[in-house]
Amino acid sequence: MKQSQASKKCLTGGALVLAATASIFAQQQPFMQAGTSQPPVPPKAGAAAPADSSTNAPAAVLTSTNAVAELLGGKIPDAISKGKVNVNVRLRYEQADQSSLPNQSYAPTIRTRVGYTTAPLYGFQAMVEGVNVSVIGPEHNYNAAGSNKQGTRPVVADPPMTELNQAWIAYSYTNLLTTKVGQQVINLDNQRFVGDVGWRQNDQTFQAATIGVTPLADLNLYYGYVWEVERVFGNVDGLPPANQNFDSSSHLIQAAYSGWKYGRFVGYSYLLDLSNAAGNNNSCATYGGYFAGQAPINDKVSVDYRAEYAYQTDYAESALNYDANYYNFEAGLSMKPVAFGGGYEVLGSGSNSGTGGGRTGFKTPLATGHAFNGWDDVFLSTPANGLQDCYGYFQVTVPAGEVPVRFVYHKYNADYGSGNYGQEYDVVASRKFGKYWNALVKYACYNGNDAPYNYTVNKLWAQIEFNF
Repeated sequence: MKQSQASKKCLTGGALVLAATASIFAQQQPFMQAGTSQPPVPPKAGAAAPADSSTNAPAAVLTSTNAVAELLGGKIPDAISKGKVNVNVRLRYEQADQSSLPNQSYAPTIRTRVGYTTAPLYGFQAMVEGVNVSVIGPEHNYNAAGSNKQGTRPVVADPPMTELNQAWIAYSYTNLLTTKVGQQVINLDNQRFVGDVGWRQNDQTFQAATIGVTPLADLNLYYGYVWEVERVFGNVDGLPPANQNFDSSSHLIQAAYSGWKYGRFVGYSYLLDLSNAAGNNNSCATYGGYFAGQAPINDKVSVDYRAEYAYQTDYAESALNYDANYYNFEAGLSMKPVAFGGGYEVLGSGSNSGTGGGRTGFKTPLATGHAFNGWDDVFLSTPANGLQDCYGYFQVTVPAGEVPVRFVYHKYNADYGSGNYGQEYDVVASRKFGKYWNALVKYACYNGNDAPYNYTVNKLWAQIEFNF
């Protein structure tokens, strides 16, 4: 029997009051980056949070008899002239071969992102940023997320586009309060549930209002209301309904305690009310928490760890009626220049008594999905019978040129039933050149087993990126 709307409202209200995961002030630790099977990604130009306003007095200190003239004649022009321009250019070649499709995809693309952020003025800042993704050569050589009628080729989710990427106004008060309104990047924790999908050429951004509060030294609270999700596929013609942007009335709620030396405790509620031309069935309510951290063994060796659990049910106007569980256990050992570790992640499956019947897998519609469950992106959507992912990694930094090389292995099975979904091998190497340049080569090989995953996927990437 479908859960009553009254009880769902009660759950929602309770979650809003409890304000349960990590805030934007969260410290970065192992297993808190975007994915656990790849090296940490350096911050993107223009994506930083508003600068600490502790050097900017509150507006109440304006004591000049001509405060308006002081603002217009000096302080506002200073905030504009002392602002920062950010430029990011990423040239990438992606090649994809899927055995169940007759043709390969070849996608040489270049992403150019340019933005401007004002200097702080009495705690306020503003930013605007645009993005262009262009294809080098014929556009019909790859499947641009279904937008260009190349269904016989594997998807490379980078359609050509020119769009607004970010446009926001923010306010911060010392270390107590930070708030932001407008189109913005939101990356929560390790991006397993909410992220900008930074691997793709176009970011996933959110039209939202967010607030972070630190009422106590080690306690961080966060709330975000999202009214639209601008997805990585862009607002381009020809997209299939499932790849279009989401209309939203969603709540992101987190509370984190980081007062313990060797880790932080986090609780969260993600109440996602999402809809597009494909319907409302991505709407879901997720309640969970985790503990993650790092502990030194000696001055050269350290261990890191993460334990997480979440419970999910249908939400808002979803036609489904299900519940499913998520859990993840990870551990790693670092002995520079070597690091290795592994984990076990389960996205569960629940019986669906709503429209369509059958089973429904645990949903992560706003995640940075590429960072989890293999880089071939076979499991961006959880199978109806759920997914068990047992994985291990080994990384070594090659002394000549300081090149980190990481190898990752995944073994996949259904969480419900006996389905064998195969395995995947991934490898990536990257190198920085000077202050602004970075190069990367990456390869992924998926070998499926049982239907509907009885095919192979091979992908190769080569890219060079400029950040200023």
